[in-house]
Amino acid sequence: MPKKEKKWKSFGQRVRALREKQELTLEELAHETGYPPDILKRVEDDNTVPPVSLVIQLSHIFKIDVDQLESAEEKKASRRRVKSHKKRVDSYAYTALSRPGSDKHLRAYLVTIDPETQHKGVEYHHEGEEFVYVLKGGITIQIGDNVTKLKEGGYIHFNSALHHKLSNPTKETAELLVIVYIP
Repeated sequence: MPKKEKKWKSFGQRVRALREKQELTLEELAHETGYPPDILKRVEDDNTVPPVSLVIQLSHIFKIDVDQLESAEEKKASRRRVKSHKKRVDSYAYTALSRPGSDKHLRAYLVTIDPETQHKGVEYHHEGEEFVYVLKGGITIQIGDNVTKLKEGGYIHFNSALHHKLSNPTKETAELLVIVYIP
């Protein structure tokens, strides 16, 4: 009798199952992604929302489309989030402006960062390139050891494999157009 595949209910449970299926420890997955094991554990336990860069890396490591990491319930919630405009992560929120797919290499996001906030958590990094355009407000972006300040109308294009983080030192909410290219 064929083995019935377990239906996972959450993003974290799917990540754990894929990791275990490939016989990877959290430490090994940490080496593959560059994210610390404690962050990965919190994602697997559904105690933290993973940043987009981690989701992208997981889809590459597990060789699946980002959509396959989400359960049916999460896909419905994701559609509702798009309608409600934002997905919240620490001091910023993002809205996907483009649809992911295994044949797609560009992803676009509208990102808002709360006023007077510093980047929390680990720095982002993922294969590919990133383009950030400031629609409103201002940001400070650190890429590797280089720090750049951008204000409305400013932009930067960089190798997203380098560690990077955003913060908003201004007194107004920053609004960004972020485009990610994934080879």
